[in-house]
Amino acid sequence: MILRSWTRVCGLGIALALGVACATSPTGRKQLILIPDGQMTQLGGQAFQDMKAKQPVEKDSRANAYVNCVVQPLVKLLSEDEARTKTWEVVVFRDDSANAFALPGGKIGVHTGLLKVAKTPDQLAAVLGHEVGHVMARHGGERMSQGVLAQAGLTLTQVMTEGSKHQGLILGALGLGTQVGVLLPFSRTQESEADRIGIDLMARAGFDPRQSVELWKNMIAANGKGGPEFMSTHPASENRIRELQEQMGPALEKFERVVPSLRPKCVL
Repeated sequence: MILRSWTRVCGLGIALALGVACATSPTGRKQLILIPDGQMTQLGGQAFQDMKAKQPVEKDSRANAYVNCVVQPLVKLLSEDEARTKTWEVVVFRDDSANAFALPGGKIGVHTGLLKVAKTPDQLAAVLGHEVGHVMARHGGERMSQGVLAQAGLTLTQVMTEGSKHQGLILGALGLGTQVGVLLPFSRTQESEADRIGIDLMARAGFDPRQSVELWKNMIAANGKGGPEFMSTHPASENRIRELQEQMGPALEKFERVVPSLRPKCVL
C-alpha cells in the first residue's frame, strides 16, 4: 500500500511538473524547464566566481581586447529577454585546452588554447555564438531539469526494489540506461541547436558563417574525431559540419546584408 501511494505521488509530481514547466526554445523546440531563470543566473554567477578564484586569468591586454571585440557584436544583437542579463562579463583564462563557455547571467569564459585553433575572428565568433546560443535557449536549466526527473526515476526504482538482492545491479543498469537513453541524446540535441543559433547569430553580427565549417575542420585536426557519437554529449564532427553546411544558405544571406564597413574588425 505504501509503495502504491508513493508511486502515485511521484507520478503526480512529475505530471504536474510537465504541465507547468513547458517552454519553447528559439528554434521552436519544446522544452521542460523546472529551474527558474533567477536561480540559474545565481548559479552561473557563483560558478564563474569560483573559476576566477581557481584558474589563472590572462592579463595580456591584446588578447582580452580581441576576445571582447568578437563577443560584443554577438551579444548586442540579443534582446534583454534573450540574454536574460543587461551586461556580459568576459574573462580570458590561461588554459591550453581549446574551449570556451557561456553561463546564465551573462558570463563568458575563453581559454587561451582556443585562440590557437580558432584562427580567425570569424572562427572564434562561431564558437562564442554557439556558447551564447546555449544561454539563449536556456540549456543549463533544461539539463538540470532533466537531471531532476532522472533522479526522481532512480529514487522511485530504489523504493520498488528495496529488499531485493539484485537491487544494486538494477539501479546500476537503470543509471546507465537513463544516461545513455535520456540525458546524453538530449545534450546532443542541445548542442546541435546551439550550432543553429550560433551560425545565425554570427552571420547577423557580420562574421562570415562559412568559417564555422573551417573551425570544425581545425578542431578535427587538433583533437581527432573523438569517440562514438552515441556516448558523447556533442554530435560527431562530420555530422556537425554537415548540419552547418545545410544552414549555410540562410546564414550567408544574413551575413551579406551587413554593410561591409560595419562588420567587426578584430585583430589579435
